[in-house]
Amino acid sequence: MERETYQTDVLVIGSGGAGCRAAIEAKKHGLDVVIVSKGLSYKSGCTTLAEGGYNAAFAYVDAEDSTQAHLEDTLRGGGYLNDPELARILVEEAPERLTELESYGALFDRQESGELNQRPFGGQTYRRTCFQGDRTGHEMMTALKEEVIRQDIRTVEEVMITSLLQDEEGRVGGACGISLQSTDLVIFHAKSTIIATGGAGWLYPVTSNALQKTGDGYSLAWKAGADLLDMEQVQFHPTGMLYPDSRRGVLVTEAVRGEGGRLINSQGERFMTKYDSRGELATRDVVARAIYNEIMEGRGTENGGVYLDVTHLPAEVIEEKLETMLLQFQDVGVDIREEPMEVAPTAHHFMGGTRINPQCETNVPNLYAAGEAAGGVHGANRLGGNALAETQVFGRRAGEYAAENVAKSKFKLNPAFLEEEEGRIKKLFREGDYYPFQLKKELQEVMWNNVAIIRREESLKSALNDIHVIRDKMARMKLPEVHGYNQHLLDALELENMVLIAELVTKSAIIREESRGAHYRADFPKTRDEWKKSIVLNKSRNEEYLAR
Repeated sequence: MERETYQTDVLVIGSGGAGCRAAIEAKKHGLDVVIVSKGLSYKSGCTTLAEGGYNAAFAYVDAEDSTQAHLEDTLRGGGYLNDPELARILVEEAPERLTELESYGALFDRQESGELNQRPFGGQTYRRTCFQGDRTGHEMMTALKEEVIRQDIRTVEEVMITSLLQDEEGRVGGACGISLQSTDLVIFHAKSTIIATGGAGWLYPVTSNALQKTGDGYSLAWKAGADLLDMEQVQFHPTGMLYPDSRRGVLVTEAVRGEGGRLINSQGERFMTKYDSRGELATRDVVARAIYNEIMEGRGTENGGVYLDVTHLPAEVIEEKLETMLLQFQDVGVDIREEPMEVAPTAHHFMGGTRINPQCETNVPNLYAAGEAAGGVHGANRLGGNALAETQVFGRRAGEYAAENVAKSKFKLNPAFLEEEEGRIKKLFREGDYYPFQLKKELQEVMWNNVAIIRREESLKSALNDIHVIRDKMARMKLPEVHGYNQHLLDALELENMVLIAELVTKSAIIREESRGAHYRADFPKTRDEWKKSIVLNKSRNEEYLAR
């Protein structure tokens, strides 16, 4: 196995919105910065797929809006499980970060007055979601990419990071991974390392996430000794596509409901007001459970969903503000100007993740996290529009404080570490009974059937047992050596991370004996005051709790 080595000051793992913003900020300090990505740079994360918008309390449309109102909505929507300091930072810094995006070249929709336009999103008291039609994330990533190129930041793509470099004192000094094109070992020596790898939507077979979201960052952080918190809090977006199978789970943006889309069951009933007075603009956890309930009680469509209808809107509104949705459904033979969409919930966002402080530091020296890879900002449920803001607010903070850490960083690598990692990877190439992709599918079905929208102790414990069985089967995986891009190797490495994170999600779901936000326990359907605390997991100690 050949080796390729990079020396840098700041290593950013992940090339999405948070990763690019972190790299741009670190570069401002005159440092050498490298971005490494498992997929293609700028194109493989979830930011570019985000459609709806970016929350910032500019108060251009509703003059009564304020950062305080944004904070209150965020805490209320998060079931008050949020880290209040992180939530405050999000709402206070979001407007300035959006202005910076504009300076990079991002264009957001504006009113005739020239001020930014803002649309309503679920769980928000006022209209504060800035947007670019229904392709906001794509617009952001285009601008961030151009700024990364202008700053001459090095990017390395199609390298799967398999472990963080650590010394005997637990300090991180970079990372190592495998080139998916050559299977060479790729080593990054860095004084500060930022995890910005996003979430783990592909723990489930139906997800809106990019293919790369298999919990890699959570796994890297966990194995390095970092705290993970609130891992049970997995958001299911209420509206994903239902068919064809190749498009199942693809996001149908909340902007559809923000612009006036109506949810209707198979009996022709607009049902959301039965569940929440805010109707279609209730928070995502409420809407997802309502849709699930309609389907389970026999009021779903033939394909197992409900209808999302915008046919009452003027065609020009759909063409201008929902252009991506119009084209997305036209591709499968549906004209949303004339007929309703069929939708159902899809795994979308992890509110939990690596525990950070306001400087994006983890409890592991020299290690930082930002974006969906970090937890605590959103609590038990994320408001639509807060994720894109989070990428910029905490991406910038991670880059700033990781850069400041460079001068004082200490690290001494044990050479045996690399030998051990190389040996571990080589052992994956063997004959066996199962291809990695087969075990991936088995794991996804376990999670979907037992650890999804509605949870119960019996099914959660059954899932935990099944996860352990899959882990045992991994010892009998078969992995052929191939020339060129090795999908089997990628599947095997991702499966290791997925099994670990699935176990942590399930354990946390068992521990939390209440329903709060996205975590709904049918056997504990009430929110309980004594559970207004985060569950913190660490590989070296029993679970702990953080009162909120």
